[in-house]
Amino acid sequence: MAAPDIAIVDSGGANIASLVYALERLGAKCHLTAKAAEIAAASHVILPGVGAAAVAMDRLEQAALVDVIADLAQPVLGICLGMQLLCAASAEDGAKCIGVFDAHADRLAASPDTPVPNMGWCEISVTGESPLLDGVDDGSWFYFVHSYAVPVGERTLATASHTGKFSAVIGRDNFFATQFHPERSSASGARLLENFLALG
Repeated sequence: MAAPDIAIVDSGGANIASLVYALERLGAKCHLTAKAAEIAAASHVILPGVGAAAVAMDRLEQAALVDVIADLAQPVLGICLGMQLLCAASAEDGAKCIGVFDAHADRLAASPDTPVPNMGWCEISVTGESPLLDGVDDGSWFYFVHSYAVPVGERTLATASHTGKFSAVIGRDNFFATQFHPERSSASGARLLENFLALG
């Protein structure tokens, strides 16, 4: 059986070294690309992201990748900002996003005990069944770095809490997204990535 060939979408501003390392440890081949043909031909696609939603969307639009990503039929995983980009819009700079998920990313509320950005390890609560979360226990801890989040809704597969609950994992058909960084989340993150690679 051939190793999965992962296209990591170059949406700009992403330090992908840890993601590449995590995938290669699982036996996958991966490459960073902004070429539509390479993304369409990959066995799996990951949309990562660090930075501002509007800037990332502008980069995707300039590369003519918005419709390409929306029409993908293979397994797709958005990570962190990539989760926002797969939604309809983000409150960050009023960005219009790809629209795979009918959801809007909102800025996290802050309090003296819960500053923004939310940075560090958070416990998730599994709320839906999905092969992406096979073997990921309710109460597992994952690493988060974010200022915006998707509210809990019908596509939510797992939640986490800041001042209130937000979507930690969402899914629809072949599209999935995590607000946390699985590549920085130890054994639980490795299990989630392994589950993603097993999708086909």
